[in-house]
Amino acid sequence: MAKATSQLSIHSSHEPEQSQPDVAPRELTSVSTAFLLSGFILNNASLRSGLAAGGSALAYFYTVGFLNAFGVFQEYYTSDVLRGKSNFQISWLGSFALFIMFAFAPVAGILADKIGPTLPITFGSVALLVAMFMISLCRAYWQFFLAQGLLLGLGMSFTAIPASGMVPRYFKRNRGLATGITVAGSSLGGIIWPIAFDQMLHRDGISFPWAMRIAGFVMIPLCIICILTIRLPVQPKRATEEVEKGSMTEKTTDKPQEKKDLSVLRKPPFVLLCAGLFLAVFGFFAPLFYVSTYAVSLGMTPSFAFYLVSIVNAASLFGRVLPGIVADRWGRFNMLVASAFTAGIIVFCWTAATSVAGLVVWTLAYGFASGAILSLQIACATTLADHSSAGAAVGAVMGSCSLATLFGTPLAGELVKHGYLALSCFSGALLLVGACFIAASRLWQNRSLTARI
Repeated sequence: MAKATSQLSIHSSHEPEQSQPDVAPRELTSVSTAFLLSGFILNNASLRSGLAAGGSALAYFYTVGFLNAFGVFQEYYTSDVLRGKSNFQISWLGSFALFIMFAFAPVAGILADKIGPTLPITFGSVALLVAMFMISLCRAYWQFFLAQGLLLGLGMSFTAIPASGMVPRYFKRNRGLATGITVAGSSLGGIIWPIAFDQMLHRDGISFPWAMRIAGFVMIPLCIICILTIRLPVQPKRATEEVEKGSMTEKTTDKPQEKKDLSVLRKPPFVLLCAGLFLAVFGFFAPLFYVSTYAVSLGMTPSFAFYLVSIVNAASLFGRVLPGIVADRWGRFNMLVASAFTAGIIVFCWTAATSVAGLVVWTLAYGFASGAILSLQIACATTLADHSSAGAAVGAVMGSCSLATLFGTPLAGELVKHGYLALSCFSGALLLVGACFIAASRLWQNRSLTARI
């Protein structure tokens, strides 16, 4: 639009003086078009962007939030449904679901960039609901693996990834806060789902199959809301038409529409970011999966162990929103490095918590410190990418974490045999090394330690 106005101004300088009255209205039209376009964005941004952010947070609530509550299933399967199976075997159900969600992230992200988020989210919602009802019918381990490991992870990938890729398109200045609020939906899910399953399974006497069916029925309206609210940003037709009319004089010199620039995915800052997140995520989920079994190993009740999963997710809710506010002011990469480093230090202190009060304090500390790892990874990835390749960047970052989610928690389950001290050292070391790689990505962009990157 600005280009059209400048071209008309230059053109008018080469015309005779008597033609100037004809040019002024054309310039005025271009200026009015600019105000029309900006007015449309300001008037509609609050509603449309709010719906997109709310829908994305809701998508994270019943996808990643449900997976964040897998510690509940880890403890319940070990003592009831899959009694006789080891922690190593049961943890594969949650880790494989995470792997599928992250592995299909590049496909889901690129697909959402090309055709919009509606069709991918619809497909993901159907797969997710089918998986929930199939889990209620499972009896054997291999059945749980196909339903809860494979199909559930696939549905969650095509729901959460397109949703998270749309939010950066609406928010630029406060992108860290927006993505923090979006990913905080997973923390809210991690709070509510464990409490709901504890009430159904331990208090109300509802069987496990019906508990899963009730959860599936609850997810149906949530899926519909996400499909209806998560959309691509739109441009006003009238403003677009006027801009096209104002640029008719330069139509012959216009360049063809450029393709999506995916070269950023091969640049060192992005590669280092993916490597750092791979290592950090490798150690990130172990405390979430095994904090409940650790509590039971200390003689605490299974009901209290269920609530620990809610506590860690409640703390991570604030740990995803508040660092997002700070990150927009002091740098997203700076905050991500601080979050991964602090979480690693706290994990090293895991086995020092042996009482109820101590374990609650440790759980709160880890939940808050690690919360920004998942929220700021999206903000950092989209900062390095341009507007058109935001979905591909989010997909690439999450895809790079897929193998970490696949092998991280099963290896943690094997380390539990040697004690939780070995598990805490394993998880904490990975978080610290991941923080170092993310710091290298940040320093590659700007070596100044005070830069707000």
